[in-house]
Amino acid sequence: MPPKRARPPPTKSEPDAPKIRADALAPTLELAEQIYRQLADGEIPRMRLPLRTKQNIAFQAREGVWKLGKALGTRSARKLDGALMLLRTFYLVDFINEMARDRKTSTLRELYYISEGWEEGKFHSEEESNLLIEDLEVMCARLREEFRLHPEENGASVIGDLTIKERNRKGVVKKINCRDDVGDGGYALPFNVEKEKLEFVATGAKFVIAIECGGMVDRLAENGFDERHDAILLHLKGQPARSTRRFLRRLAEELKLPVVVFTDGDPWSFRIFASVAYGAIKTAHLSNYLATPSAEFLGVTASDIENYELPSDQLSDVDVRALQAELTDPRFGTAEWRSEIELMLKNGKKAEQQSLAKYGLNYVTDHYLPEKLGAMGIG
Repeated sequence: MPPKRARPPPTKSEPDAPKIRADALAPTLELAEQIYRQLADGEIPRMRLPLRTKQNIAFQAREGVWKLGKALGTRSARKLDGALMLLRTFYLVDFINEMARDRKTSTLRELYYISEGWEEGKFHSEEESNLLIEDLEVMCARLREEFRLHPEENGASVIGDLTIKERNRKGVVKKINCRDDVGDGGYALPFNVEKEKLEFVATGAKFVIAIECGGMVDRLAENGFDERHDAILLHLKGQPARSTRRFLRRLAEELKLPVVVFTDGDPWSFRIFASVAYGAIKTAHLSNYLATPSAEFLGVTASDIENYELPSDQLSDVDVRALQAELTDPRFGTAEWRSEIELMLKNGKKAEQQSLAKYGLNYVTDHYLPEKLGAMGIG
């Protein structure tokens, strides 16, 4: 294993050692103890973990999210590939505990390069290291963020009357209002949005509108939509990061705020909504943390393209195949979704959010959104 540093672990009095960190590390040490006992007893080391295959993932209609099933697999050192995966697992466990001790964090890419010093245990690709981190999340029932691992990019930007307390890297807690105390770009979500890092203090907002495109967020903010309609604007930045989806879930659960998702009108944007509301197959083991089943789709829909006579583009062959696949996706199983997808296939058209600018820069905030939100009973 990599050499240890002499620094002692943080004490309970240190501000950067909240309880959740110790809770997160405990299962990793338990895994190490299990393997140690097996080796001490002369057994071939092995681990049991839930299978993350399509056959062991199902859409739970009652909860409205993807979930892992109960099937388990065994990772054993009986074969070379299994032995190498066990070796990498415990290099990773050691690295996670070392980071906690030294009060450091690491990006996923840094972890991949750190493994270059693990000799036979090094990863051959970043995808390989990411998959192992997901396995550790499943085995330990913890988020990778609690292991102090995060992607290169942070999550969304937020604009609106939401006051939070954020603990910075030095352990200092600062109170921030996401409209009055930030610049034009809004408040940038950190990679960790759990309660020990970010606490909700107060809000005057009545709902959250999660928006796919940054240009549309700027339009709504410039037009004062968040103030006039008591809304929180959240930029999804395309397919949203995990911290973004977790933040939305917390807003819905803790502040009881309705969440609506405003995207382009195409099959890929529909999937952005689905990942927010119902979760994704890849993160089925985290649906209870990341999915917001109460979220509703605001638009742009195939009906909007017709009703508002929006400028549009022709569907590509890839778009058509994606829409056809969505007709069999349980996340789009309602009669309303089937109707919209079938209409888009029939007309062969897709449209962007910005196509609403056909009627002027104020149209989206003065007409389109108030009309759509009013029909949904929101705003």
